[in-house]
Amino acid sequence: MSNIFMATILKPGQREFKEDPNRIDSFSIFSDVSIAKKGIKSQNLNFDLRQLNPGQYCAAYHFHRYAEELFMLISGSATLRTPKGLEIVESGDLIFFEKGETGAHQLYNHTAEPCVYLDIRTFIGYDVCEYPDSNKIYLVPSCEIFGKDAQLNYFDGEENVRDKWEEIRKEKE
Repeated sequence: MSNIFMATILKPGQREFKEDPNRIDSFSIFSDVSIAKKGIKSQNLNFDLRQLNPGQYCAAYHFHRYAEELFMLISGSATLRTPKGLEIVESGDLIFFEKGETGAHQLYNHTAEPCVYLDIRTFIGYDVCEYPDSNKIYLVPSCEIFGKDAQLNYFDGEENVRDKWEEIRKEKE
């Protein structure tokens, strides 16, 4: 007996945007929760339908070390920040962000109307996001955030390895 897979259709009238929790002022973004309500559990394709309201930023300015990202503006307009500067993007525009510093990005809704866009990302099980403005590193999926200034060399703190081994040996006696 074969399994039958059907396409899942997300109709515009069924969309339900809810504010993402744990956001601070200026970074309020709404995601379409109908994706989860329909039971979509994508294995290899990460995507979200987002609504960016007037005067809001989508996220802190960042880039991904191990993921590519693609935005498609469905409605509205926004200002896009990249390493090249600021540019207005509009409904129908596709915006590709390569991995690494050259793919750094941030959207700001400079208009009086909501901006709705599809956010599609590759995901290989993990990612590292860097935030140039605040000098942070974010580990995905563990959600750990570290200051980049605390970068250490591989052998920092390992100078007394023999002492550690001796301590373990004595505990076993």
